[in-house]
Amino acid sequence: MSSAMPGDTGSTPDRGYLTLKGRGAEEFIINKSRFIGYASPVESEEEALNFLREIRAKHRDATHNCYAYTVGRNMGIMRYSDDGEPSGTAGLPMMEVIRKENVCNCCCVVTRYFGGVLLGAGGLLRAYTQGCAVGLKAAGIVRMTPTVSLLCEIAYPLWDRLTHALQAMPVQLKDPAFTTAVSFTLLVREQDLDAVMEKLVALTDNRIMMLRDEVTYMPWDTE
Repeated sequence: MSSAMPGDTGSTPDRGYLTLKGRGAEEFIINKSRFIGYASPVESEEEALNFLREIRAKHRDATHNCYAYTVGRNMGIMRYSDDGEPSGTAGLPMMEVIRKENVCNCCCVVTRYFGGVLLGAGGLLRAYTQGCAVGLKAAGIVRMTPTVSLLCEIAYPLWDRLTHALQAMPVQLKDPAFTTAVSFTLLVREQDLDAVMEKLVALTDNRIMMLRDEVTYMPWDTE
């Protein structure tokens, strides 16, 4: 654990990366064909393939289970498949959605139950694009951002004023403990740390103890 003071300077802050908050699914009908868009965060190619196998097992009777996935912050691994649909009408359009959203470490599967009406190449492209997009939206896109655990302590008379102010600040309050003083942890994006600490010093007339603890990547909703 090391002490930290507002006003420290350094290199350009790491803005983190976009990924998925959790699993999600959404379905829709196009010309009697039923499409289901699934999406899940993954940390490895093995996790992506496991998710794909899970969806395929769930929809063994489906006409197609097309997929696209990326692994690595820089999308070093990118895989996709049309799963029997005409070449270039499913997997690649899905990958283009993922790349446009700049979401890494994710796997999308779009399941199709053929309804008897041919959609044509353009129709399929639009359908699988939509399937991937709604799957990502259902899963929720978050920014994994370098986040500092700021360990704090203040006197009781300052607590109400501080908690009211924290509601308007880009922080997450964790683990308040009430002993001889109030100790608590604030999770703060590294890029916001200096500004937050300056506000805390001003708010408490410098009557706050702050220690900067570990930095980890944590999810924050995209703005």
